[in-house]
Amino acid sequence: MRNETGGTMVVDLQTDPYNNNHHRHDLSDDGHDGIFPPQDPIIINTNLTHPRFSNVSASTMGSGPASGEGSPCVMSPWARMSTPWPVDFNDDNVLETNGLIGSIIREEGHIYSLAASGDLLYTGSDSKNIRVWKNLKDYTGFKASSGLIKAIVISGDRIFTGHQDGKIRVWKVSKKKAGKYKRVGTLPTLKSMVKSSVNPKHYMEARRNKNSVKTKHKDAVSSLSMDVELGLLYSSSWDRTIKVWRVSDSKCLESIQAHDDAINSVMYGFDDLVFTGSADGTVKVWKREMLVKGTRHVLVQVLLKQEHAVTALAVIPKSSMVYSGSSDGVVNYWERSQRVFIGGELKGHKSAVLCLAVAGNMLLSGSADKNICVWRRESSDGSHHCLTVLTGHMGPVKCLAVEEEGACRGKGVKDSMVTEGDKKWIIYSGSLDKSVKVWRVSEKMATWGEMEEPSASSGWESSSSMHEGSGAWSLGDLENIK
Repeated sequence: MRNETGGTMVVDLQTDPYNNNHHRHDLSDDGHDGIFPPQDPIIINTNLTHPRFSNVSASTMGSGPASGEGSPCVMSPWARMSTPWPVDFNDDNVLETNGLIGSIIREEGHIYSLAASGDLLYTGSDSKNIRVWKNLKDYTGFKASSGLIKAIVISGDRIFTGHQDGKIRVWKVSKKKAGKYKRVGTLPTLKSMVKSSVNPKHYMEARRNKNSVKTKHKDAVSSLSMDVELGLLYSSSWDRTIKVWRVSDSKCLESIQAHDDAINSVMYGFDDLVFTGSADGTVKVWKREMLVKGTRHVLVQVLLKQEHAVTALAVIPKSSMVYSGSSDGVVNYWERSQRVFIGGELKGHKSAVLCLAVAGNMLLSGSADKNICVWRRESSDGSHHCLTVLTGHMGPVKCLAVEEEGACRGKGVKDSMVTEGDKKWIIYSGSLDKSVKVWRVSEKMATWGEMEEPSASSGWESSSSMHEGSGAWSLGDLENIK
């Protein structure tokens, strides 16, 4: 409900806008916004026979976490009491507990993309607006002329946004007016489009047997990835191509017909390797070669070939790890050792994995089942264990962003707060329920097995499945998702 004085909405986690058995909150699109504390659904609804509170049989769950349909206050080991709001990251006491910090709600559409930089959070939605939040308070925003915002990447003082209309737009903060953003360019540039259009060599076959200029994506830009050291921007598209852009002069250096179906993710990795994942069910590895006038990428390996679409990728460069999420809810992973990729799979979702993000040695996977699984990779043997499942979203989790706790505070991290193996992270999760939830997680956290049996040496194994059966969501149910 709406607060009469401040425009604040109380988020009732029991009310699911995607479930016809519940009544949706009456949220009017009047531009109000705010930060809202996590609500305890036990206080709101004490009916413990409600399906969201039902226990899962031991035969299904083993010693692992309870079903993602459970209340975050009941099921999560990071349950916490609410704190005064709105949040101020400069308060030394606000981030002392793991778990849900709060929710950002601005009724502007479904959240499709996130990017975090220090105390700033950028959110992209299907409203064409990019909102900027500072210390989790509405700071400013800017609007693109067209195109749903499907990807956001930050590099220095520039913000790159990938759109449904196939364009990449470039933004900078105005030097004259603090907090004001202006568009400084579009990829491809008009000049390059005109130059390419008069040269038949610059045309390529695009989707549905149509020709397109190589420098322009013919379909939606699905993801962006930056090689900061060389100043190269990679973009992937549903037109089955990836493109390489030189940031310094906005030039398209290379266009690669990489897959047989829509490409959902591109990720620059390590050792000059670039990874792509597609709806054709493959994960491909490309080796980059630097030329005098540009780049050349050569396919060196296909890591995965399956029937299910690959929907997301993530990379941990320091440990040479590659992760991919699929429409069947499985996360595959590979570790590169002596130029050979060896891997396995993580089964923690009951519906499609829609996004992946890394935080230190942790992997976070967001899914259409509305949950976020937090996995920790053990450096000793490379195994993965599930630390917890973050629940609370009322719709599919579409995007994730990560920042170290100290960066969010806008100041240096105290030595007493961070030690080796005990880094703390702020996780932002964007959902099709039109909200962004803010979490705090730590690498030094007991696994599910360790919490129930202190003497246990390990928790959930990589191959174990935490959920059985099909979820309420499938890729066919989701708008604008390949």
